[in-house]
Amino acid sequence: MHSFDLLIVGAGAAGLFCAGMAGQGGQRVLLIDHAERVAEKIRISGGGRCNFTNRDAGPANFLSDNPAFCRSALARYSSQDFIALVQKHGIAFHEKHKGQLFCDDSSEQIIRLLLSECEAGGVERWHGCSVIDVQPQETPQKGFVVETSRGQVLARRLVVASGGPSIPKIGASDWGLRLAKRFGHTIVEPRPALVPLTFDASVWAPFSSLSGLSLPVSVSVGKGKTGGRFLEDLLFTHRGLSGPAILQISSYWTEGQALQINLAPDVDLPAQLLAAKSDSRRQIGNFLATLLPQRLAQAWLERSSIPHQRVMPECKDRDLQALAQQLQAWSLMPNGSEGWRKAEVMRGGVDTRELSSQSLESKRVPGLHFIGEVVDVTGWLGGYNFQWAWSSAAACARSICAALE
Repeated sequence: MHSFDLLIVGAGAAGLFCAGMAGQGGQRVLLIDHAERVAEKIRISGGGRCNFTNRDAGPANFLSDNPAFCRSALARYSSQDFIALVQKHGIAFHEKHKGQLFCDDSSEQIIRLLLSECEAGGVERWHGCSVIDVQPQETPQKGFVVETSRGQVLARRLVVASGGPSIPKIGASDWGLRLAKRFGHTIVEPRPALVPLTFDASVWAPFSSLSGLSLPVSVSVGKGKTGGRFLEDLLFTHRGLSGPAILQISSYWTEGQALQINLAPDVDLPAQLLAAKSDSRRQIGNFLATLLPQRLAQAWLERSSIPHQRVMPECKDRDLQALAQQLQAWSLMPNGSEGWRKAEVMRGGVDTRELSSQSLESKRVPGLHFIGEVVDVTGWLGGYNFQWAWSSAAACARSICAALE
């Protein structure tokens, strides 16, 4: 039987980072993953350049049924800490939008950074290795016996960093959630997040021809603490809506809720339309196309009571005001999302009320830890979920190193 201080299941962002830190902290670490290649989600993120953190990451950028839980880990290992590590490894990066940091070159640089940190800590890695069974020993001091496809492993501590079921084509699964449930943990209902939303075909028919069109919008859903509002780009697709605005709001949306979309958030549309009526002989379609993308203006007028070719002075005030209201308070009811296949992350996961915010250790099973996406902490689009991976991994690794000294 192989024996280690620490066994980590899942060689993604959180698992690799935790392994490297714990190894460098003096622990004998085994990192296993069922996939042959590590960190596939890192590899494909950010269009291949990895949005590895957000400069402004803080607790307000995360969703959870227990919102205060993430504060401790984020405070003790911040985005500035990971940026310093990136700089230490000589990786050039740039800020793309709203604090989002990307590699200048390739996501592979972040993967190499993590593997280098693991090597520095003497971490043993088994890839293409499946977990068959996990059994806690009679007392916490004896740890866990883990049956794997490469033999039995005895570990004093077990860290679950297996992520969630988003993007199954890269090997993602709900293994960590099933293990947590088996050991008595409550699971906050998992659902796809940062995902495009879809609509009934009859509702979407007037807009399907706009596929590929993008524009900045304000989108909101819900109210109070459970609601969200974002000012981001919206993308029309054949089946519905996507783009950063929709990916962001999808984490807040639940079935039966309508989205509220302002298609011209920076324009006083009623005033512009009424002013144009007084001093312009332009057709309304041509004028509206100065405020919105032309294809959108045309499609919208085709479903309104105002003909595209009507000149502005002939438009009734009430019709112009109604048009402005429709464009700036578009209420739209999704019928679902593109699901796990297109979701970037999971919303929900292991209930954080049953974990220590200092160590990510289970309050039910001593020596068992959960980090990263498998935990009910979900970040906004823009590098926040990677920062949660780094922060939760660091909190876990440091606490284990202190406990096993």
